[in-house]
Amino acid sequence: MHAVVKSISSDEFDLDVFEPENRSCFCLNLRIRIGLAGNSGADDFELGICTPEWLNQTVWKPLWGRHLLIVREYSLPSIEEHIRTFVAQCNGSDWNAIAFKLARVFAWEFEDYQS
Repeated sequence: MHAVVKSISSDEFDLDVFEPENRSCFCLNLRIRIGLAGNSGADDFELGICTPEWLNQTVWKPLWGRHLLIVREYSLPSIEEHIRTFVAQCNGSDWNAIAFKLARVFAWEFEDYQS
């Protein structure tokens, strides 16, 4: 079994038209729907995207960097390709095994969920 990206979106912006004021200084949160290949279902994952310049201008104290992708400048095609490449490498015997691999990089909606 392997994972595929079903969609990439933002709750804050329409990615089809979004362009940051400064391509080398921005921060953006993405919602990534990921599921099994050949299956219509998907889970939500989130990922922060920012540049080193944005970090330099806004972070004044130590900050954990989990669920964060740092890029030099805004290029949605490049960001999406980087995400899709990582997701395509995640396989396993079942969805939970795959989702745990994905959750190392993305914030999974069911992370730490206990029934």
